[in-house]
Amino acid sequence: MKAIFPLLLLASLSAAAQADMTVGVILSTTGPGASLGIPERNTVALLPQEIAGQAVKYVVLDDGSDSTAAARNARKLVSENRVDLLIGSTTVPTSAAVAQIAKESKTAQIALAPFAPASGEQAWIFTVAQTNALMAEALIEHMQKAGVKTLAYIGYNDVWGEDWYKVLNQMAPAAGIQLVRDERFNRTDSSVSGQALKVMSSKPDAVLIGATGTPAALPHTELRRLGYKGAIYHTHGAANSAFLRIGDKALNGAILPVGPVVVWDKLPASHPSKAIASQYAQDYQAQYGANSLSPFGAYLYDAMRLVEAAVPAALKGSTPGTPAFREQLRDQLEQTRNVVGTHGVYNLSATDHFGHDQRARALVTVQDQQWVLLHAPE
Repeated sequence: MKAIFPLLLLASLSAAAQADMTVGVILSTTGPGASLGIPERNTVALLPQEIAGQAVKYVVLDDGSDSTAAARNARKLVSENRVDLLIGSTTVPTSAAVAQIAKESKTAQIALAPFAPASGEQAWIFTVAQTNALMAEALIEHMQKAGVKTLAYIGYNDVWGEDWYKVLNQMAPAAGIQLVRDERFNRTDSSVSGQALKVMSSKPDAVLIGATGTPAALPHTELRRLGYKGAIYHTHGAANSAFLRIGDKALNGAILPVGPVVVWDKLPASHPSKAIASQYAQDYQAQYGANSLSPFGAYLYDAMRLVEAAVPAALKGSTPGTPAFREQLRDQLEQTRNVVGTHGVYNLSATDHFGHDQRARALVTVQDQQWVLLHAPE
């Protein structure tokens, strides 16, 4: 037995070293967030299966665009699947639900929506989506140049809608723009006629719609149907092909900020995201068809770009499936620098778990279901 024991120990250590790194992915592939979550789910097939010689396994769960389900999925992943990392969810409310479990279990989370934890609670939470403030800045600049003096808002009656209103309320007055109306609707609403009529009664120079995916087209098309002639702006949450299809020609002239990957084929060759965005876009469309590209799938792709940068150092002195590895991975994510993604260049730190700068946005307008590039900072 004395001779055999060391061999058994070595075999056990070898097996531990070969344990898969397990990534839990929570997405909204059904419900109101499905037009965002489906391209994220599709992107799983394009993610790395090995990092630094370490096999990677993905466990993907659908939360149905429901915060309670998102939290339940997160708890299952950390307790039963013992994941080393949580990615998700698709929307701000579901991401916030996942964050509670991430903090409790001390498992790093990379949110795919621009969820911003309360001050002092961001230690285990990272976000690949651009902050609302970064994107709003581009819209405010455009409004100033266009001579907009009065602005109305129609947004979701949830965390996303409220955060956009807060950002506008901070930025607009400083730019000489008066917010004259604040209307809200639910993600599942089938009509916003009442809100649109109230917005029109305030006679704003422009309207900003704080919504995501296909629901964002509803207030826009209703305003145009009622005869509103002013400029209509959208958030980066609206930027997908389903939004273009649903809104069709009524969306012509809409203005919104997007991640560089949305206009990958229109970016100048000098843009840092040009190469990786082009690669992702072509790989995605080769698998899922022409015009199927979505910036939301690209967020998942970028999340794993950050993981690829952090894992090699995290593996030194720890193995997947252990608290030590989860802590090391968190620490290394916080130190990633100059990671080029499809949505810009990420530079994370202890005080910034978003890591974006102006290179993470491009300003576009819509014309006949196509994105037309207006400006892309390099």
